[in-house]
Amino acid sequence: MLDIIRPGDPRYPGVRHVYTATGSPAAVIRPRSAVEVARALRLARETGGPLSVRSGGHGISSISTNDGGTVIDLATLNSIERLDPDGNLVRIGPGSRWGDVAAALHPWGLSISSGDSGDVGVGGLATTAGIGLMGRAHGLTIDHLVAAEIVTADGAIHTVDEERDPDLFWAVRGAGANVGIVTSMDFSAAPVPVVAHAAIQFRVDRIAPFLRAWGKTVESAPREISAFLYLSGGGFALATVVFTGDDTDAAERALVPFLRVGPVLGRRAALVPYAAVVTRTGMPHMGQQGAHLHNGFAVHLDGMLGDRLEALVATGSGAMLQIRSVGGAINDVDAGATAFAHRHQNFSVTAVAGGPSVEFDTAWEAVRPSLDGLYLSFETAFSPERLTEAFPPATLSRLREIKREVDPDNVFDQNFPVA
Repeated sequence: MLDIIRPGDPRYPGVRHVYTATGSPAAVIRPRSAVEVARALRLARETGGPLSVRSGGHGISSISTNDGGTVIDLATLNSIERLDPDGNLVRIGPGSRWGDVAAALHPWGLSISSGDSGDVGVGGLATTAGIGLMGRAHGLTIDHLVAAEIVTADGAIHTVDEERDPDLFWAVRGAGANVGIVTSMDFSAAPVPVVAHAAIQFRVDRIAPFLRAWGKTVESAPREISAFLYLSGGGFALATVVFTGDDTDAAERALVPFLRVGPVLGRRAALVPYAAVVTRTGMPHMGQQGAHLHNGFAVHLDGMLGDRLEALVATGSGAMLQIRSVGGAINDVDAGATAFAHRHQNFSVTAVAGGPSVEFDTAWEAVRPSLDGLYLSFETAFSPERLTEAFPPATLSRLREIKREVDPDNVFDQNFPVA
């Protein structure tokens, strides 16, 4: 029997919302297997109304809940297992959190690059891309996905990889939310038991020249380095820099140039398990963190981009600016190999506001001409223009062909639908 949570159930207040939005769905279904996912999907289609699929993480885009519809919550599909006692192949459920994954993999000497928060759910990130703190060294999360089990709109259960249903496997890696509900994933994890993790706080007098210096430093760094920068206004910035590996001398040589980017107010560095970098807080999701995001990719942080981002921050309409490194191993993958096609840029740029505002949207429009592409997970404003930024023409055309095959009724229409 399906586990269905409805209003009035004492568990309902704990499952109706996501981290960044409140919701009031008519039913939250928690399936325990792919077969139950198929049954839940059939029930949702028969019932009608909005359909949301939730892997259980932050749900920054706010589409993992709804009002009056059905939420298929994959929280109980959260197993983490090693498929080969002596190898790197692991199977992970979409309802797992990345912090739990990192902790489970650490005793095996393995890691999977997975973002910067251990509270993020596996399913959403691993079907979009996964821009993580080992990205330049080991690529995107989807680059380590070797097989997946997925329930399509007709209720069929598929196992997909490069040999079995390769088109659907291609689509899962970058646009999975458009083609079905992934119920388990097999990854080839990397043999990385520890990393050098540095946190640096800077004083930032002017954003544009600081970003130019930051960009040059990141691009000049060895690919063992991945670096995320957070500017929250007030003349301060916090950087998280990770050197993938345990060579302390090489790590020190790679980290020192970052201390010259700007005036350093504080710093610390340590050799730690990757699990210590992406720890999980377990914070309940009650819609407590309002968020409205715009983002794009950039090849470099030079030219007009820095000036335009400086002007954006000066409006005071955004709460935070995030600059994440890509490039390196991410760009070793051919642009057509997965449905995520952004394989030539070096940075992901995201602006975060506490909620929608005309001023914030207008300020971001001035930034967009300096950007190249878009990352679905960091965008809360859907439009046809955003869709074509996320998927270049050839990618979008192929996705639409696959969508017509596996979801002709556009059942999965909540997350940047390509139909």
